[in-house]
Amino acid sequence: MSEGRELLIRAIKNGIVIDHIPSEKVFAIVEILKLKEYSERITVATNMPSSSLGRKGIIKIEEKILEEKELNNIALLAPNVTINIIEDYKVIEKTKLDRLDKVIGLMKCDNPKCISNHENIETKFIRVKEGSENSNENNLEEKTEYKCFYCEKIILEDEIQIQ
Repeated sequence: MSEGRELLIRAIKNGIVIDHIPSEKVFAIVEILKLKEYSERITVATNMPSSSLGRKGIIKIEEKILEEKELNNIALLAPNVTINIIEDYKVIEKTKLDRLDKVIGLMKCDNPKCISNHENIETKFIRVKEGSENSNENNLEEKTEYKCFYCEKIILEDEIQIQ
């Protein structure tokens, strides 16, 4: 084996690369993008070494352009991922996804009494930020929650269910 960098995942000619995915979120993203039904080449890798995350996932999808709803779903499940648009083996655009402030029609309210679970209306959530003391360090760690517009139920980031 030669010294130096080793290519772990083959490059794609045209398409998108979703990078810096927390490893535990990779298959949820595969599911929401319905990649099992996609006919072009897809590369899914998880538990890859990452200096910032420790372990990360990568999804490469040839000949794919993400729609706004797909980007929002990814941002909801795994904020801070990087979306790379690839043309002719080169990155032509790189975008880091942020957390959504308002979530309309993307996630479910887990309150069984919520009107959004009984009427034909779009769900609406507002992001609520809270700082919580991190016991290992002396800085504030952001904890993200979403509050239902209708019943005011708080949904933790780890409890989000995509519609």
